[in-house]
Amino acid sequence: MNKTIQTILLGILTALLFSAFIYFAQYNLTNKLVNTIFGLSALGLFLYIPKRSVLVAGFFIGLLWFYWIGYSFKYQGVGYMTPIITFSFGIIYLLFFSPLYFTNKAYLRAIFLFILSFIQPFDWNWLQIELIFVDSYIGVYKYQLIAVLLALSLPSLLNKKLRYIPLLLLFIAFNYGYPPQKDAPLKIKLVQTHIKQEDKWKRENLYPTVEMIFKEINKAKDEGYDLVVLPESVFPIFMNRNKLLLNRLLELSKDINIIAGSLLIENSMHYNVAYLFTHGRYKIAKKLVLVPFGEYIPLPKFAQKFINDTFFSGASDFVTADKPTDFIIDGVKFRNAICYEATCQEIYDGDVSYVIAISNNAWFAPSIEPTLQNLLMKYYARKNGVTIYHSANYKGTGIIK
Repeated sequence: MNKTIQTILLGILTALLFSAFIYFAQYNLTNKLVNTIFGLSALGLFLYIPKRSVLVAGFFIGLLWFYWIGYSFKYQGVGYMTPIITFSFGIIYLLFFSPLYFTNKAYLRAIFLFILSFIQPFDWNWLQIELIFVDSYIGVYKYQLIAVLLALSLPSLLNKKLRYIPLLLLFIAFNYGYPPQKDAPLKIKLVQTHIKQEDKWKRENLYPTVEMIFKEINKAKDEGYDLVVLPESVFPIFMNRNKLLLNRLLELSKDINIIAGSLLIENSMHYNVAYLFTHGRYKIAKKLVLVPFGEYIPLPKFAQKFINDTFFSGASDFVTADKPTDFIIDGVKFRNAICYEATCQEIYDGDVSYVIAISNNAWFAPSIEPTLQNLLMKYYARKNGVTIYHSANYKGTGIIK
């Protein structure tokens, strides 16, 4: 076989093994043993494949994990950017894994991979190396990643007789369990809506959307739920400017607690928020962690305005809260998370047992995005001993443990 073709095929194989767990989850084919073998094989290949294969692997991992990110650009009026963004993520992760290119020594590549597990390009944290083991017999803690990398790299330093002894380190990497997770002592209704992104902000769709929401709230109330949770921006308006709607929700909240996503304008600042309506009062949770390039531009100031105005129609200008928000609902504390936040460690810091997460995944329909989001939430929930109650538009609604 031609050496160049072999190099490319080895890189593609590495990327496929590294990404397979996402697609298994997407099609309900998840198997712990297969995920374990594929994950270990992917990391093993990264340690030993030729230098150019590393770059090929990084490029295809960027595509396989994040091909869908460009989908949202059509809703900003720059749909022509979609293939450019997809290709860009291939290049970003080619560069991300490129430190491995500069050495053939497995133990040095192992060190680089461990360092890379802490790096988030442009504040984008959805590629977690440990995530490949979230549904496997290997754990997702850093010490377990170290054990895996040592087990796979040390054989290159030993003679034939001792070569396979380091594989015993895999016993340290086994998943021996996570902190206990418990169910909240409330009856919670998680609503999944099916509103297409191209229809979401049309004025003529506002009334049918609002009536659909109230139908879901009343249904949950009649079914005896304590809390109903509706997705991110399910009310596609600046809620604080609509007193009639606020009063209607406050009246309903005397019979059932309600969490719903909407927008807030305050001192000319825009916020992506969640509203809690409870016992005739309401509380607002502002978003703590914004989506890079979706809600803020993670670049120097001189570039932010140009990119925001050129590619996002000025929409990527949300501001954040100073700290996470906790909702107290009938004596039970829930940490609030809006979409991307639920996949960030900041939300799980402190005393957190339950998280209410709301998302709008229609930006990326149809794609693997809801599946990858679910896997990431599972990763953080298990590591932190938290139960997540997730309500989403398009896909992803459910209880995550």
